[in-house]
Amino acid sequence: MSHPPRRHAPQLKIPAAYMRGGTSKGVFFRLGDLPDAAQVPGAARDALLLRVIGSPDPYGKHTDGMGGATSSTSKVVIISKSSESGHDVDYLYGQVPVDGDFIDWSGNCGNLSSAVGPFAIANGLVDPDRVPRDGICTVRIWQANIGKTIIAHVPITAGEVQETGDFELDGVTFPAAEIALEFLDPADEDDDGGAMFPTGHVVDTLEVAGVGTFRASLVNAGVPMVFLEAGALGYDGTELQPAINDDPAALAKLEAIRAEGAVRMGLITDVSQAAARPLTPKIAFVAPPEGYVSSSGRPVRAADIDLLARAMSMGKLHHAMMGTASVAIAAAAAVPGTLVNAAAGGRARETLCFGHPSGVLRVGAEVKQVDGRWTVTKAVMSRSARVLMEGWVRVPADVLPSAD
Repeated sequence: MSHPPRRHAPQLKIPAAYMRGGTSKGVFFRLGDLPDAAQVPGAARDALLLRVIGSPDPYGKHTDGMGGATSSTSKVVIISKSSESGHDVDYLYGQVPVDGDFIDWSGNCGNLSSAVGPFAIANGLVDPDRVPRDGICTVRIWQANIGKTIIAHVPITAGEVQETGDFELDGVTFPAAEIALEFLDPADEDDDGGAMFPTGHVVDTLEVAGVGTFRASLVNAGVPMVFLEAGALGYDGTELQPAINDDPAALAKLEAIRAEGAVRMGLITDVSQAAARPLTPKIAFVAPPEGYVSSSGRPVRAADIDLLARAMSMGKLHHAMMGTASVAIAAAAAVPGTLVNAAAGGRARETLCFGHPSGVLRVGAEVKQVDGRWTVTKAVMSRSARVLMEGWVRVPADVLPSAD
């Protein structure tokens, strides 16, 4: 005997865009399109966005959500007219763990930064008088997570964002239009030890209980970073994802070092707090140039790169390189004495090309030293972005306690 179905509230229908930015993907929202309870920080906002992505997912697949079950594809972005003078939009970024019941709002996504300008223009958040019929539209972005300015140079054709083009980015399958990004004053200027170096040193020694002692460059530029020497970990810097991600002992070791680095940088007070802050700091290891075959099967010649870099994101080796980590690599490489600078040959440089698992990336940074303190004034790189789908995301209404 059948029974009538229980009555449930209908799904919420929320305007959104699913966008690729650099080597990442995320769900983009206009702040005003979110339900009232989710327009402010708090449990309601996080619950809604977790459900959008499909986390926490003990199966690790994000089958019932928009997430891609990796750190690069489980992201949310909220855009609004800027509250900061001289800026077009505010950009708030949330990293959603695949199996975690929380969102980490502690940092920025440099890759998705490239999609913010196009989204803002297409959604009328940039003054139409500033959008040329053809040419480049400069969008000034206030990165609300970290309180920094990003300038995006977005190509415009026939009054609309140009998404197609011939710019190739290793880690992205197809070419697209190039978007140049400038990260202004990306270092944290409130650190006691120095703008770029929270401890005041270009190299520190980390004593990690049960793991060992490691030299590290602790850098805050774009995102807090713990840089290690690949050789000290038993690596040569040419590793691809399986070499790290299929090794539970290696992942645990790197996480323990990251946690100790977070304490030394003043981001947490005890290593036990690191699990609740998986987004920052990030940890990476570097090595001098060496030839290898990228994850796509394309050879990378030692002569074509200045150093090798591999970075962890949300506990796994990243398939390419995070944009914020690229900023930190460029800044650290420009400062004599850092492990990154040493891996790149030890000379002063404003631009460099580094090898990552998917290929190569060129970045640049301008640094200066004032009264013995290093700071980075600007970092630059190019990315691309594209709308993959737009319309509405649907979320069960009971995710918000106040929903009818």
